[in-house]
Amino acid sequence: MATPTELGRSRYEQVTSTIRAIIERIQQIWQGLSAASIEEDLFGEAGAAITDAVVEGQMSVADAAQAYIAAQMAAQGGSALAEATLVAGMFAGIAPDGGPLETLLFLPAIGVRRRLAAGFTPEEAMIGGLADMARYASTSISDSARSADQVAMAVHPNCVAYVRVVQLPACARCIILSGQMYSRSEGFLRHPNCDCQTLPLREAEWRHVPTPQQLFDRMPEREQRRTFTVAGARAISSGADVGQVVNARRGMDVAHVYGRRLQVTHEGATRRAVYGRSRDRAGDRMARFAGQRYGEATSMRYYRSTSTPRLMPEEIFRISDDRAEELRLLRRYGYIV
Repeated sequence: MATPTELGRSRYEQVTSTIRAIIERIQQIWQGLSAASIEEDLFGEAGAAITDAVVEGQMSVADAAQAYIAAQMAAQGGSALAEATLVAGMFAGIAPDGGPLETLLFLPAIGVRRRLAAGFTPEEAMIGGLADMARYASTSISDSARSADQVAMAVHPNCVAYVRVVQLPACARCIILSGQMYSRSEGFLRHPNCDCQTLPLREAEWRHVPTPQQLFDRMPEREQRRTFTVAGARAISSGADVGQVVNARRGMDVAHVYGRRLQVTHEGATRRAVYGRSRDRAGDRMARFAGQRYGEATSMRYYRSTSTPRLMPEEIFRISDDRAEELRLLRRYGYIV
């Protein structure tokens, strides 16, 4: 049987390989676009194709979450049986902030237009737009994986916490959080392009995750200076605490909203919610897609966009008083069955 560390590494590789494959597809689509018509391109078929690709990536990583958490629980000596089944489709078609994915994936067009206005050549503007698109796509897929993992943890009664695992290369803000333990329902600190991972815990401690100092020691000197600055790397090498050198919170965010405002989405896991507006603008009416949902036959009920706000998983974990309430809300909003 694979060890928990090996399982975690396999999960990380599954997510990152999925992201790489989707980014390659996006690059192929992007090559056929023009700076002069970038808005029209992303409003139309090209934008729908890019959104399709990212949705496929989100579905893939979310679909693997429950098997991964079950394997981790079994490897740690617990039961692999879950109390509910994850619904992978509920993690697709949604941006990390809970908004529509297609809206997020239109932002690179604005970036291209701004670069042109700043004096960049069309080629330079398009290269920058592709970098933006790759960042948004990879962040969306990574967030879907982490969110699905946390929901899968919730349906395993043996899982009580998770630790943050950082894979090099990584930024200084992430490195100093490596090995930190969090309650299973606690929000995940991350920034755009963050590929840090959650490892579920059955026991009350975890000894196999590298500490910030151990990660620093593994880095080549050039990478240490690039990540922590020359002065910072020198201070750490001289014995300074890594966490004192880096401001952990700067530039980071949490996967839920603090305060009274709840993080919700109006996007349903439907083909219409995912990219129906782009299809419609491109002149491809939704009636043509009747009977299909991600390639599978279904009924027209899947083409109704969600009008009632739906709590995001991170917000459910934040507001719930106990595990029973978590499961009730996760079922209510369709994340588990």
